[in-house]
Amino acid sequence: MTLTIALVLIGAAVALTLIRLLIGPTGFDRLVAADTMAVITTALIVLLAHLFERSIYMDVALVYALIGFVGVVTLARHLGGGS
Repeated sequence: MTLTIALVLIGAAVALTLIRLLIGPTGFDRLVAADTMAVITTALIVLLAHLFERSIYMDVALVYALIGFVGVVTLARHLGGGS
């Protein structure tokens, strides 16, 4: 029951974030939505690691979160005009 609730909430979060990603009025809104989507995906991977009882998925989630963070920082510097 708890797993079902968690999956429904993650699905709702993905849907709302996808709407913001598609209709965000500025590039920064889309960037924040992309970062949120990366965090949600990381949470989903962690949930699957717990569900399947496979610790390797935790490593995958960690790498995915790190790559998502670096990507968002890089895009933010590009949008902000930083060097």
